[in-house]
Amino acid sequence: MTTQERPAGAPEREVGRARARREDARLVTGQTTWTDNITLPGMLYMTLLRSPMAHARIDHIDVAPAREMPGVVAAYSGRDLAGELGSLPCAWPVTEDMVLPDHPPLAVEEVRHVGDPVAVVIARGRYEAADALEAVEVDYTPLPPVLDMEAALAEGADLVHSGKGTNRCYDWPLTAGDYDEARDRADVVVRRRFRQQRLIPNAMEPRAVVVAPLSASGEYTVYSATQVPHILRVMLATVTGVPEHKLRVVAPDVGGGFGSKLQVYGEEALALVLARRLGRPVKWTESRSEGYQATHHGRDQIQDVEIAATSEGKLLGLKVDLLADMGAYLMLVTPGIPILGAFMYPAIYKMDSYAFHCTGVFTTKTPTDAYRGAGRPEATYAIERIMDELAAELGLDPVELRRLNWIGREEFPYTGIAGLTYDSGDYEAATDKALGLFDYPRWRAEQRARNERHDPVRVGVGVSTYTEMCGLAPSRVLRDLRYSAGGWEAASIRMLPTGKVEVITGTSPHGQGHVTSWSQIAADVLGVPFDDVEVAHGDTRIAPQGMDTYGSRSLVVGGVAVHHAAQKVVEKARRIAAHLLEASEDDLEFCDGAFAVRGSPEARKTIQEVAFEAFSSHDLPDGMEPTINAEHVLDPENFSYPHGTHLCAVEVDTETGRVRIRSYVCVDDVGKVVNPMIVEGQVHGGLAQGIAQALYEEAVYDTDGNLVSGTLADYLVPAPPDLPDFVTDRTETPATSNPLGVKGVGEAGTIASTPAVVNAVMDALRPLGVTGIDMPCTPRRVWQAVRDARESARTKEGTA
Repeated sequence: MTTQERPAGAPEREVGRARARREDARLVTGQTTWTDNITLPGMLYMTLLRSPMAHARIDHIDVAPAREMPGVVAAYSGRDLAGELGSLPCAWPVTEDMVLPDHPPLAVEEVRHVGDPVAVVIARGRYEAADALEAVEVDYTPLPPVLDMEAALAEGADLVHSGKGTNRCYDWPLTAGDYDEARDRADVVVRRRFRQQRLIPNAMEPRAVVVAPLSASGEYTVYSATQVPHILRVMLATVTGVPEHKLRVVAPDVGGGFGSKLQVYGEEALALVLARRLGRPVKWTESRSEGYQATHHGRDQIQDVEIAATSEGKLLGLKVDLLADMGAYLMLVTPGIPILGAFMYPAIYKMDSYAFHCTGVFTTKTPTDAYRGAGRPEATYAIERIMDELAAELGLDPVELRRLNWIGREEFPYTGIAGLTYDSGDYEAATDKALGLFDYPRWRAEQRARNERHDPVRVGVGVSTYTEMCGLAPSRVLRDLRYSAGGWEAASIRMLPTGKVEVITGTSPHGQGHVTSWSQIAADVLGVPFDDVEVAHGDTRIAPQGMDTYGSRSLVVGGVAVHHAAQKVVEKARRIAAHLLEASEDDLEFCDGAFAVRGSPEARKTIQEVAFEAFSSHDLPDGMEPTINAEHVLDPENFSYPHGTHLCAVEVDTETGRVRIRSYVCVDDVGKVVNPMIVEGQVHGGLAQGIAQALYEEAVYDTDGNLVSGTLADYLVPAPPDLPDFVTDRTETPATSNPLGVKGVGEAGTIASTPAVVNAVMDALRPLGVTGIDMPCTPRRVWQAVRDARESARTKEGTA
């Protein structure tokens, strides 16, 4: 027996408690260590010259004039360093015949997007290095840019990588059932084309790297603003030839990532190679405008979606044809991002058949890769938008259409048409709670009234009932998807002689609150005070095992690993406690941090006392090593599946195109909650980014391949005044796939909110004859859609 029932008056459990984040005190008082804050003796500064052209041949490059500039220590072209640098890695070859071009950290023969680096300058000062870039001489021969995915696939199209003979990166199908048969027997088939615009991640902290060499031993410490220090270590060893055991990677305080720092960038490899070559520390920090060109982008897909149903609204099948823009190169997981979404298009709905096909396409744009949600927001947008279009076609309420087709609470565990097994869920409960908080009938009544009086400011109501797969695991599933790494996570617990606790985690936080949450989990299992727990992370020397942080995996894999490691500590301590109390292990009960003999509560030992006994080793059971420390490496058996219902009411001014969110309600089910305050923050942040895609953000290229939304003046990131007040709540359906019952939450708000907002905009405009609108729903785009609909109506009247 491990635990006993908690007596009345026992200390409050930590899990479920809304504790303020213990990380925040350092953040708000400036006692942080961002990578750019790091200054080392003799440090040099690295800057990169980037291509001003989307596609060109490098005819000549001369870095010698830059070497003569004040403060400059060295300058190199791609050809100068080609022998020391391999191609940047792609860890997800999604098909055997996927086209995988080389990706040099410095371009050698061709540049393939604006921002592609061609030369590097190292100087004693940051500004001296930047000034010297102007002295580098480069002659280019322009080549045709490749910007449109459909045109890129056409016969005779200009090629991004001429040596590969095609702009097609891969074709990846997934089928279940017979969609053609389902379509033939359907009463209604709805087809729509949706566009996932290109997005630019905007982490508060820009990317930065500092490499400190220890030349005598050939060791290097790499400080990087990264989400993935462990993955970065492995990949840097591969790219640069520095032995892995000679590399230490540290992710110090990291100011956000949203997937943009789930990457192995050329600047990291260059800084390492140059520190090795020069024998001095090297630092690089991007500017915001530089980051817009060089940090990977997100989304950028064309979705052709078709849904087949009966006249009553029963779903029969779903077909998705996807074009996914890879950009100029394949980065760490670029080709796999659309594939993650492939399993989520059917979402929470039952159907007989599903046909999915994705084509990856090269273009002369900045490469795409993971951005908050990574494939899941795109899939949820498509299915939730097409469900609303189907509801309109059938004259059904969109909520009722969803009720008719979703998986019932009594049907779990449920294996969906895409092959995933959802372990738990209660879509009815989340939707009913959301409808009550939203006052759905009131908004429908206001909508009808405005439509009847032809009010120029219309009201629309949008619905999004979502689920997502998160906790990127298990490893065998990733193997089947041809992903190079595993999905496990490691944690270790050290009980110090004084009774304090150190948790070592392989996850690498950058704003998620792991230090607080992992302390709560460990404190509960071990029965020690919250303040007696410290968490160490983000340093491959301190935490040598880990798979890092992305994909809402940290809690459901890393946090659960902490729980298991703590349980192992208790079981090790039990053996020593039983020996000291001269009792059988089976007769010990463990509660609130103490072992007691059943029936003799006065005979007890706290876990802190046991920790000291292990340290002193004076009286241990025969054959037991003198420690109760433990570690656990967890490889989950399944993904986790949070879900929820989001409702949005908007006003749309048909004369100006302005969209204003009047009400936003979301009810999410993320299983058991470790820290409600952190969950609330994650949901709010996710909502902001999802609404941003719906209404504000878009990376725009001109016909020459120039990024014209290359600054915060042109790329519209919403601020608090641009966002509504959110009403948030939760239902709780514990996961059955882990002992904590937890699910992921970091991406839920982003995944659900975008279709809720766009569905609301379309709901307002549909009575005016608007049949579609691309994101973002800017005032100009909305106004144009209304104008086009009215022109179309007048044309039809004129020909009638």
